[in-house]
Amino acid sequence: MAELLKDVFDRRFIRKLSADLKNSYPKFDDEVFIKGIFTKNWSEKALKQRIRHISENMQRCLPSDYKQAITILKPVSDNYSELQHLIFPDFIELCGIDDLSTSISAMEYFTEKSSSEFPIRFFIIKYEKQMLIQMNKWAKSKNEHHRRLASEGCRPRLPWAIGLPKYKDDPSAILPILEMLKEDVSEYVRRSVANNLNDISKDNPDVVIKLAKKWKDLSPEIDKLLKHGCRTLLKQGNPEIIKLFGFREPKDIQVKKFKVTKEIKMGEEIEFSFTLNTDKKKLGLLRIEYIIEFVRQNNKTGKKVFKISEGEYAETKRNIAKKHSFKPITTRKYYEGIHRVSVVVNGIVLSTKRFIINDK
Repeated sequence: MAELLKDVFDRRFIRKLSADLKNSYPKFDDEVFIKGIFTKNWSEKALKQRIRHISENMQRCLPSDYKQAITILKPVSDNYSELQHLIFPDFIELCGIDDLSTSISAMEYFTEKSSSEFPIRFFIIKYEKQMLIQMNKWAKSKNEHHRRLASEGCRPRLPWAIGLPKYKDDPSAILPILEMLKEDVSEYVRRSVANNLNDISKDNPDVVIKLAKKWKDLSPEIDKLLKHGCRTLLKQGNPEIIKLFGFREPKDIQVKKFKVTKEIKMGEEIEFSFTLNTDKKKLGLLRIEYIIEFVRQNNKTGKKVFKISEGEYAETKRNIAKKHSFKPITTRKYYEGIHRVSVVVNGIVLSTKRFIINDK
């Protein structure tokens, strides 16, 4: 069985952290800290709950003076990276909201080993003007981690984080940051810009469409950024974005021999296959997807788009076969009833078939 992400915070980690904290701050009560961590419900805590629980116990055992606590934590944090390091930015989120200058310095320091993208959002909400100035400074930094924080931290819909309602309504304040970073030498930074654009597209598609038209063909790197940043609009079949990336209306494409498993039991998978045909010399540039129309509670339905392939196809006929599993997953609950699968080419639904899922 694969190890759960939360299990990186195991007893060995806590013992090491406790020893490192005591080394940095001799008055640190390691016994109280360890006892406070391993409460009866420790094993039940999810990843972010464990991170916060550790932060809270560090707060209890460190000096109440926030500046002093951060001074203690900085050298300790150097011994950790990636997921385990997130306890240090979380300490900022927990304790630092009333000390902007110390927290900015701490976020800048901690983001180099993991990311300060989660705590920064609370500071953007409370100190928007100051944080916009700071993020614009970070966008010009020589350090790619600081530049990435400038973009990642202000994403309107960052996963696992609180949303930024003001930027969901109007992202204009953060666009200059993305403009500065679109040509960044680091793909790590450019990827963040793309994810920010994708967030914006969910609430303000016209803003992203306008930017995409402005940035398209400036460089291969920016085109790649835009493709990733417009992925939601591409899945939605937005006609302006579809056309911008060179996908034509598939008037000459026909779906032939479309076969779908007629009926399955809950937890099984459907199989479907089809052939794409054209009467022209070649199929050409195609983005091939399928849509599953799911049954939801109270006889409602919901759709999700899945990509099959994308490319320049020199042939006049292409056979495609796929499977789609209906095994239980944490992010979606399945219900019995009539479902549908559709073939989508260049954002246009070309053919649809129904199938049934039985609960027994």
